Amino acid sequence: MPHRRHNLRGKHRELRNIMNRILTGFALGVGLFAGLATSQAAEVTLARLDCGTPQAPTVVNERFSDTYAFPGLKVQFVFSCYVIKHGDDYMLWDTGHSMTAPNVAPKVSVVDQLDKIDVKPDQIKYVGISHYHADHTGQVDSFPKATLLIGAREWDAITSPKPAQGVNFKPFEGWIRGENKVEPQAIDKDVFGDGSVIMLRTPGHTPGHSSLLVKLAQMGPVIITGDAVHFRENYDTVGVPSFNFDRAQTVASIERLRKIAANLKATVIIQHDGRDVEKLPVFPEFAK
Repeated sequence: MPHRRHNLRGKHRELRNIMNRILTGFALGVGLFAGLATSQAAEVTLARLDCGTPQAPTVVNERFSDTYAFPGLKVQFVFSCYVIKHGDDYMLWDTGHSMTAPNVAPKVSVVDQLDKIDVKPDQIKYVGISHYHADHTGQVDSFPKATLLIGAREWDAITSPKPAQGVNFKPFEGWIRGENKVEPQAIDKDVFGDGSVIMLRTPGHTPGHSSLLVKLAQMGPVIITGDAVHFRENYDTVGVPSFNFDRAQTVASIERLRKIAANLKATVIIQHDGRDVEKLPVFPEFAK
């Protein structure tokens, strides 16, 4: 009989231990869920900036299609970059032409445009760069306190002892010297850790090119393409400019963006196509 009571007490202890483990796991799960809910509750908004002065419409058949798919087509190219507000944090996506670029310099600097919404350069937490060309990187040195997010192979090209032609390394000197913070990205990057803003790896135009996915509560997901594509017809037909770094990677990246857009029902913003840029309100208004 005493042996039987001992067994019962042992079984009771084992049952209590099991229940404690279940309750502990449940509490951890509730805490994790609450943490995720809190992080996802940050409001995300998106605005476009004018980051260069457009020139006359461009004939695109030869340079922008290696299969000569657009005979007679002219496209009005624009230069755009973007500001994303995530809770109290700000991110820039590309920084446009420099203020000294001949003929195409912006009429108003990115810094002065941000001043319209009372945002100072030191308030920019991240600057995301789609790729190293001058029309996307010209004003990055105005934001030395920001953490630079850039494709790993773009960073390799910028920091090369002898940067190749077309690699606009000069504005990155503070980061190159190690004075500013940089996070080279070899894969996709969840910028704020809650899935609301994601850098997408889309190589082809350049070796480490990136695009950006921004999830807005009202407008829905938005894909900002960088130069993965340059205009709508290029996107619709998976066209490849003759000057791109890698044809196969370009095609794969366009297909990836198209599938993401279809699966998420996302709005695609082609940064150089004025028809697409106009899908967003005029700054200082933000899309929500």
